[in-house]
Parts: sequence; C-alpha cells; structure tokens
Amino acid sequence: MNDLMTSHRNIPVTGVDSHAHVFGQALALTAARRYTPAYDATLAAWLGHLDAHGLSHGVLVQPSFLGTDNSYMLAAIARAPHRLKGVAVVEEGASAEQLDALAGQGIVGIRLNLIGKPMPDLGAPHWKPLLRKVAQMGWHVELHRQIEDIPALCRALLAQGCKVVIDHFGRPRAGLGVQHETFAQLLALGASERVWVKVSALYRLGGTATENLAFAEAAVPQLFEHFGERQLVWGSDWPHTQHEEQIDYASQVELLERIAPQQRWRDSLMIEGPKALFGF
Repeated sequence: MNDLMTSHRNIPVTGVDSHAHVFGQALALTAARRYTPAYDATLAAWLGHLDAHGLSHGVLVQPSFLGTDNSYMLAAIARAPHRLKGVAVVEEGASAEQLDALAGQGIVGIRLNLIGKPMPDLGAPHWKPLLRKVAQMGWHVELHRQIEDIPALCRALLAQGCKVVIDHFGRPRAGLGVQHETFAQLLALGASERVWVKVSALYRLGGTATENLAFAEAAVPQLFEHFGERQLVWGSDWPHTQHEEQIDYASQVELLERIAPQQRWRDSLMIEGPKALFGF
C-alpha cells in the first residue's frame, strides 16, 4: 500500500482515464440492480491497464449496483490518492457534512444514473440543498440518461449552478446519425461552458458496431466544435460491464486513436479536459 501511495506523488499528467469502475462480486448489491457481476474488477487490474498505456491518472465512478455505499471505491482511491479521484452516488438528502467527508477522500462529483428510472424533477425543492452544495464545492453532476432527456436535465442542473458531465456521448441512438435533432440539442449545451461530455462506451449506443463507429467518427469533430478542447474527456468504461466478453481495454485505446485521429484532440480528451474538470 505504501508503494502505491508514495510512488505517484508528483507525476505529470500524461493521460487520464476518466471513467472506470472497481467492485467485487462478494459485495452487497442493491436490490433494484439491472446487472449482477460474476467477477471482481480490482484496482490492481485497472492500474495495470493505465500503466500499460502510459496513463498517469484515473477517475473511478461508483457503479449503480453498489448503490450509495461508496466504501469500496473510496478504499481504492485511498491506495493511490495522488493518482485517482472519484465520482460518488449519494442519497438525495445527503448532508453537507457527508459531502465534505467525501471531498476529503478524493470525490469530485456525484453521479445520477437515471437509466431505466423515472425522469426526476431536479428543480424540485427537495433536490435544491444537495445540488447547491455540490455547486458550492465546485463538484460536477454526472448524468447517465438517454439523449432525449439530457437537455432538460442539464438546464435544471445549470440553474442550480452545477457543472454537468454527460456520460457516454449522451447515450444517443447511433443509427439516427449526428444530424438528428437530439444530438443537435446536445451540441447546443456546449455554449454554457459548464457542460462536459464523456467520449466513452461506444458499444452502449445501441447500433451495430459499424453504426456506432460511424456515429463516433462524425460526432467527435462536432463535439470539439461546440464544446471546445477543455470540455471533453475520454473514459475506457472498464471493465465494460455487460460487454466483458466482446470488449477489452486495449481495444478502447485503439478506438480512441481512430475516432480522434489528431494528436491535439487526444491530448484534449486525455489531458486538458480532465485537468480542467477534475483538478488534476
């Protein structure tokens, strides 16, 4: 443990994986989960992938099936605190003291995984204390939801002063292409300068492999045009839950080089964007 904690104190940011998960199959899982892991996704395995690809830092995201018990992720961050940060899942009524404690353990944002859930009214009074505290702390709110609902959710969060991170390209339907109105509405959010998009998990876009790739190749230049070079980040989505048999880490790095062929784009996605968002 001490080697992990001391060997990366002052390393430069050579690349950031901005979206990955760690978990163990023996952990207590939420009753309402959509997925049950049958394997362990360990910190050591993920750090091995980072090292193999020359990536200096990473961001862990609390998986939905662990609910609001962030302890496993926090323990992982504590093993390499100068290298890692995290995004937690919290109760709507989480107190300021609870959030401050998480901040002291490397947490920089909260995630709202709304896939398969009713559309929340984030402007409702019971959300305001949490969202205002998140904004005051300089944290972001990470949204995981289909693209149709992203603009309304973003507007509600921006009205509370929050920074927003949109997961996995906004979960568009790749087969509809980048000209579809839902993607145009997502692009318009770049004008706020307080919204980031994760270029990640292409395999979650609902199309064939060919459709997903074609979408990403067309989308990335438009994302840079509308969001700029400091409001986009890349994530591996390791360990690629529900797609473990078809996807591996190396393939995601190779895919990034294909959909972001310019070196300055890759530097933005893996260095400049994460530094601006996460404070590395």
